[in-house]
Amino acid sequence: MKQFVVALTALAAFTGSASAADMARPYTKAPVPVAAVYNWTGFYIFGGAGGGLWAADSNVVSTGVVGPLGSLGAAGTALTRDQRLGGSGWFGTVGAGYDWQFSRWVAGVFADGQFGEIRGSLSDTFLDFGPEGREKLRTSYAAGARLGYLVAPNVLSYVNAGYSGSEWSGTSQTFLGVGAGIPTAVQTTTGSFHRDGFFVGGGVENNLDIFGITAPGWFMKTEYRSAFYDRISRPTTYAAGNVFGGVGPTGAAVTFKPWTQTISTSLVYRFNWGGPVVAKY
Repeated sequence: MKQFVVALTALAAFTGSASAADMARPYTKAPVPVAAVYNWTGFYIFGGAGGGLWAADSNVVSTGVVGPLGSLGAAGTALTRDQRLGGSGWFGTVGAGYDWQFSRWVAGVFADGQFGEIRGSLSDTFLDFGPEGREKLRTSYAAGARLGYLVAPNVLSYVNAGYSGSEWSGTSQTFLGVGAGIPTAVQTTTGSFHRDGFFVGGGVENNLDIFGITAPGWFMKTEYRSAFYDRISRPTTYAAGNVFGGVGPTGAAVTFKPWTQTISTSLVYRFNWGGPVVAKY
């Protein structure tokens, strides 16, 4: 009997050990997290600010009109040599666009506008001493396409090009010199004008999920742009009191061929972004 009890005790101990082993969870290595997935396809808007320069070649030409001083030559005849003018200033910008992502390439279309005052000078060099007035680039706008490459999943380097339009102020020109016999009244005026042209540029755009900050959909882009416009000829009005005694060579016009350079930084919001996909284990 005693031997039977010892055998039952040993059997119970062995069975309990086996059950405990079956209940223990085996060790497995943690799964590797799935890499974040970004999608650049979708609609976006942006707004920002920047600075710019313009340069322009300008001269005085004949309009072919016979004035009080007689004919100044056939229309388009140059009366002075080209001189290089320039200006600088600040502007704000807003715009919108749509992108498509193809693997690591992104292509898109966009439109934007720039509003401010990039100011310089315009001179009528046909008159002695050359009266001078302020010339301002007030507004420019563009529509074009861009093509970029993802140097990182959330960083895009791109180039762009397309149509550009611009609106320029008129000028009221006076002499800068002082002294006996130099009039201080307005000598000549030219009207405001519009110019069409094209632009080329490029920039970098990146997501703002940096330094531990989560900002899904928010980006920042910095862009350089050059715009080129054709020459325009603006008839000049000679005011009373000018050096020609209020008469003036009414057959003259001032020409203007501008080129602009701008650099801007904008905050971008992408409506479909939503941040990286969260990995599931």
